[in-house]
Amino acid sequence: MARKHKKREEWENNMVETKSAADRIVDVVVYACVALVAFCSVIPMWHVLMSSFSDGKSLLAHVGLVLWPVGGFTLEGYQMIFKNSSIIQGYINTVVYTVSFTVIGFLLSSVTGYALSRDTKLKKPVTMALMITMLFGGGMVPTYMVIRSLGWVGTPWALVIPGCTNSMYCIMMMNAFNSIPKDMYEAAEIDGAGHLSTLFEITLPQAMNMGSVIILNLAIGQWNSWLQASIYVPNKKVLWPLQLVIRQITSENADFLNSSNPNYSRYLIQFAVIIAAIAPIIIAFPFFQDKMEKGVLQGGVKG
Repeated sequence: MARKHKKREEWENNMVETKSAADRIVDVVVYACVALVAFCSVIPMWHVLMSSFSDGKSLLAHVGLVLWPVGGFTLEGYQMIFKNSSIIQGYINTVVYTVSFTVIGFLLSSVTGYALSRDTKLKKPVTMALMITMLFGGGMVPTYMVIRSLGWVGTPWALVIPGCTNSMYCIMMMNAFNSIPKDMYEAAEIDGAGHLSTLFEITLPQAMNMGSVIILNLAIGQWNSWLQASIYVPNKKVLWPLQLVIRQITSENADFLNSSNPNYSRYLIQFAVIIAAIAPIIIAFPFFQDKMEKGVLQGGVKG
């Protein structure tokens, strides 16, 4: 028994792969690079966060990175921005635009991707047309002319509808549907399911790894959007998204030192509004991380 046990241990030891010195060096280099990238990504945001909690006058005189609140902890910057009613209105507008844009954009991408994944006579021409739109665009002026002819200038529709259709997302969803076994489609057809039932009840739940990636990209893109609002609703502040409101507040706050009795807390506004704008995205991102990893791998599967 002792001999058998010894042989088993030798066999298990032989099965364990031991890393060579070169492999260990590569691991150290990779970990060091990842740590450096993480450090370079976190430090700027930490600087902004700690600056938003600092004393305005002390922060104005400070030089270099802010690793902890300068001049004592304070929330005066956040108090000032949330006293501004336009910030609250901007938050509401941004949430409405983001939810609408994400829902409509994801539905269009899913329906288009499903249609392109089916074997139809127009599959190749439509796919080619989508690929062409990924390479060439009409530009800002023709787009504005189209939006104006539709009567959407000065309305929320100009901020939501034009960007909902994205050729890349349609192709990504097509690949996701193509990765689903054909047996699933055949079984749904035998059971008498139509295209809508097959899409929303059977195939779309299986393609949600890729769907989650698209949803997150749509939401982040719309949340950070401000250019469209500055073009289509420049004179209607009640329709401005949060990012455009922040842009205006930051520009108006740039010359606060020119007053005879400056309020140094206004210097904190530029830091506080950044944190207020990105906090929802940072909070939501971890919930999509696993889905994004699986979706990216799924996106590499050719249809």
